[in-house]
Amino acid sequence: MTAAFYPAGQRDNEDVALLPFSRAHLEGALKLSQEMSWPYRIEDWDVALQLGHGFVLQREGTVIGTAAWWPYGETHASAGMIIVAKAAQGRGYGARLMDALLASARPRTIALNSTAEGITLYRRRGFLPTGIIHQHQGIPRQSHETPRSGLLRPMAASEFEAIARLDRTATGLERRQLLNRLFDSGDGYVLLRDGILCGYAISRLFGRGYVIGPVVAESPTDARALIEFAIARLGPVFVRIDTPASSQLGEWLESIGLQQVSDATTMVLGTPAAWTGPARMFGLANQSFG
Repeated sequence: MTAAFYPAGQRDNEDVALLPFSRAHLEGALKLSQEMSWPYRIEDWDVALQLGHGFVLQREGTVIGTAAWWPYGETHASAGMIIVAKAAQGRGYGARLMDALLASARPRTIALNSTAEGITLYRRRGFLPTGIIHQHQGIPRQSHETPRSGLLRPMAASEFEAIARLDRTATGLERRQLLNRLFDSGDGYVLLRDGILCGYAISRLFGRGYVIGPVVAESPTDARALIEFAIARLGPVFVRIDTPASSQLGEWLESIGLQQVSDATTMVLGTPAAWTGPARMFGLANQSFG
């Protein structure tokens, strides 16, 4: 039989299968993130898969690419965990994954946080930049607690509905399923003023230690108080906080030992979700979930 002629890269793509992301792919996904020095644990991948949908690229049984998305109601979603193995980059695999993700998630508005390397891929598909996220991490030093006007305490299970409503006004998104899962796996804290819930934060195991997020509050002062409250209960452990560059928390986070180690560009395809306040987002659940 005469050998078929394939343009550069086409044969590689035909040898690579695009498959729905399943639990059978978790070990392969973990190896990919380790190759990129992304600090995901297999438990973090598992939670992401339970909450959302995704695709993998697989060659001869080996996972060489991943992409996932998470629905927030019928109108919005976030996307992330988009990785292509280093040896397979430059062959169109990122585009193949992204096109499959968009076909699955649209017509929802989709938000993601992009590394510098991914911006061109997303721009070509219509994503526009809307902000910057700063990643802070380290072992926090003890600090004097921020003066606050309100009561801080651990969350009660009966407060979930109020927290879900507050989160929706702060993000414009329906994230009940995400919040329910995060509260199940972590510790929640609330800030009340005159008996009314005005802010919340969650700390949970993630990556190299703990992540504090989401953090929702009415002001940087309230957000700082919630973060300090969570840190005080964690003790001297590794902590990560992803915060919008506009949060006014960066200088303070640096001062307590949480150094900024990287940033990401928030990009949106479609009409961005609108927060109605007065509370807003000061800390992300992580850069994939938003």
